[in-house]
Order: sequence, then structure tokens, then C-alpha cells
Amino acid sequence: MRALTALIALGLMAWSIVTLEADRARVAVSPFAVADGPPATLYLRDGDATAPAVVIAHGFAGSRQLMEPFALTLAQAGYVVASFDFMGHGRNPRPMSGDVTSIDGTTRLLMDETARVAEALLEHPRADGRLVYLGHSMASDVIVRQALEDPPGDAVVAISMFSEAVTADAPRNLLAIAGEWEAALAEEAVRALRLADPEAEAGDVVGDAVQGTGRRAVIAPMVEHVGVLYSQTALHAARDWLDVAFGRASDGDIVARGGWIVLLLGATVALGWPLAGLLPAHRPQPDRPPLPRGHFALIVALPALVVPLALAPFEVQVLPVLVADYLALHLGLYGALTLLLLWRHGALTGQFPARVWWMGLAVAAFGIGVLGGVLDRYVASFVPHPGRVAVIAGLALGAVPFMLGDSLLTGGGQGRLWRVVAARLAFLASLALAVALDFEGLFFLVIILPVIVLFFLLFGTMSGWVGRRTGLPVAGGLGLGLVLAWALGVSFPMFEATL
Repeated sequence: MRALTALIALGLMAWSIVTLEADRARVAVSPFAVADGPPATLYLRDGDATAPAVVIAHGFAGSRQLMEPFALTLAQAGYVVASFDFMGHGRNPRPMSGDVTSIDGTTRLLMDETARVAEALLEHPRADGRLVYLGHSMASDVIVRQALEDPPGDAVVAISMFSEAVTADAPRNLLAIAGEWEAALAEEAVRALRLADPEAEAGDVVGDAVQGTGRRAVIAPMVEHVGVLYSQTALHAARDWLDVAFGRASDGDIVARGGWIVLLLGATVALGWPLAGLLPAHRPQPDRPPLPRGHFALIVALPALVVPLALAPFEVQVLPVLVADYLALHLGLYGALTLLLLWRHGALTGQFPARVWWMGLAVAAFGIGVLGGVLDRYVASFVPHPGRVAVIAGLALGAVPFMLGDSLLTGGGQGRLWRVVAARLAFLASLALAVALDFEGLFFLVIILPVIVLFFLLFGTMSGWVGRRTGLPVAGGLGLGLVLAWALGVSFPMFEATL
């Protein structure tokens, strides 16, 4: 059965990869040099025809990979496209700096990076002098503001937009796209449309795109803040809007990557089950009854409540990543307290034989090397530049104890599902309490909640297989601690505070 599962998983992975690579094969994808600028990628269809240039910018904690559906779709349509990593994000080694609360602070620095990419792209021999800015979430405000400066934008595509810089007649040819399930941003898209025409509704076109006064709001159905980037409605709307604005009739495909990426990730996770079968089988041990419900509830609830209260008075800033110091401390103290309580109940006995360490490293190698490689190629940056190594190491000091405690508390795949859900909901509630106690200082922790939920779903499933196979929950816990530290260390923006 395991061999058959491995064959099916590998077959689905190969099918997904071939399909995803076919999208990239239709255009030339190459590094794009920007003088004194961020790392960037150029997407260009074969031929010698000139076309408008499109600069694509990602949102907070994103990277170039996340914006690739738009880059590939517009490049296949004949546009000259460049996508880049903002400072502090992805492969960009330059940390974010400035005042994040001021337009003249961090926003200005991000605008400067965007302008350098635009200037370099306009100098490309295939660029015809017309310029488009396309950005998601955080970048929507950046590109709206940059489109009003030099070099100015002839059209703007703002996805999941929030920007106070939008007026009734600026920027030129504004298309605002939002997902149906991000209600506040969908309302913002319609509000921007109604600045030009108070009676307009989503889907209406106001003004004349040929004259530069066009405006439209599009609500992509059944998607949220990330799903909107893969929405066929959103991709069609962006290409068609630019074609109208520039008098073009583009051919080329609208890329459909979301479903294939989900299939690839699912197949990669499924491959973990037969691979877990290669680990040493569980050797029967004396029966150890599960923790009584009362003791389990205490061990779940106590760290969730105590840790945010204990850390609230302290402010630590050592690691050059927003809230990473706090997160490392929260994870570490949470894990240490969980392990202490489990030790008092005798739950650590026999859980740390010598073989557990290499099994844990094997889990980490699969999670980082295989699944992480898939994420880096098709979803978001997962390969760190040297400046992030210290961040990953610092987070590992907290993430490893946390995941060891979590794996023992939940039985490493051998416990009941309700206990797994309860333990992980308690941890998420603990982070929420920390944010509530210091909303201004820890607001960015909110960003990682979906990342942690996805982590538990993908990697937690694999950890369960390892625990059931080996009878050692800590084998999966150790590996997942290293994977969690890596995932958070490469995802969060690096930040350098300035006075």
C-alpha cells in the first residue's frame, strides 16, 4: 500500500510540475538587473514587438513568486513584465527601515525601490514607453502613490487595495480588484470607483480608459486575500483592462495555477506517508494511559494564559525581523512550560532514545528540502539569503521546544483528534491574547496566524505519520520545530529600526 501511495503521489507531483512549468515555458523568465535596486525577474514573450511595461509588486510578507500568476498572464499577453522583492522580503538582503506609520518613512523607501525597477524596465528595448504599476495589498498603496510621481503610470492595477492617495481623477486608469471574502477591501474598491461616479457599482466602467480617465472595480468571487491572486476573474480583468487602456487585443492564456499548486502540495504531503514507512517501526512499550482529561486541560490552558501575561511587560529587540524576538520567546516559554508539566506527569519517560535525533533531522530535511522546495518554486520565497540564517537559528531556540511539547501533548498522531484541535486552538488563542495586550507592538503577529494554521495542516499531518510509525512523537516534533523556525524565518520581513 505504501509503495502504491508513493507511485501515485510521485505521479501527481510530476503531472502538476509539468503543467506549472508549461506556463513558464511560454515566456522567457530571467533575472533582471536593476542598478542599486532590488532583486527582480523579467518575464518576456518571444518576438521583437514592443509593448507597455508592467511593474509588479507583492504585499507584506510576500515575494515575487506569489505574484507569478499575474506576471505570466501579462507576459503571455505580450507585455514586458518585471516583478521584484521589496526590501526586507524574499531574496532582497536590504532590510526594511524607516517609520512604518509615516508616508515619508517606509512607504517612501518602498516607492523609491518601485521607481528604480520602473526606470530600468522602461529602458528595455522591448518597452514602448508606456508604464503600468500592479500591486497587491501593502503594495497597492505604494503603486498608487508611485504612479503619481516619476516615472508616472499610464495605468494602475491595485489588488486588495487600501490607499488614501486615490482621488476622483487619480491615478490614471485605475482598476481595483478585491476578493469577495475580503469584505472590507471589496468595499474599498467600490469606494474608489464611486469617487469618480457616486452611482457606480462593482463591474461598471467609469470614464474613458483611452483618455486615461478610466476606472473600474472588480470583485472576484469566492476568494480571499491570497486566493484573489489566483482568481481567473482577477487575471482576466487585469489583462482586459490593460488591453482597453492601450488599444491592444492580446492573445495568450490566462494561467490557472491555483488548483495545480494545491494538487502539488497535497501530493508532496502524501509522499510523506510512504517515506515515514522507511523509519524504524514502533517497538511495543509498556502501556502508558493517556493523560486524564483534567490534566490535559490544565496543560493546554496554563501555558496559553501564562505566557502572554508573563511576557507582556518586556520588550526585546535582537533579531532583525518584525516581532521575531517576541515570537521566539513566546514559543520557547510555551514549549518549556508544556514540557515541564508533561514531565511532572511522567510523559517524557522513554521518549528521547538516541535514534530520535536522526529521525527528527530526516523529517526536517523532507519538510525544508522537498516541500520547501515546492513552495519556493511555485508559492513564495523559502530559500533564505545569508542575513536570515541568524533569524532562523534564533527562532529555532523557541520553535523546537514548542513543537516537542506539542507533539507529546497531542500524542504525535496517536492521540485523539479533539485533543490535537484543542491544543492548537489554545496556542492560537495565546498569540491572540498577546496581540490584545500590546496591539501596536505585536500587530504583525496577526499576519502569521494563517501561516501557522497552514503549517499545522501540512506539516502536522506528516508528523502524525512519523509518530504512529515510530511510537516516538518527539521525532516529528523535533523535525517540525526546525521546519517552523525556517518557515517563519524566511517569511517575515527583515526590519532595521532607524531613529
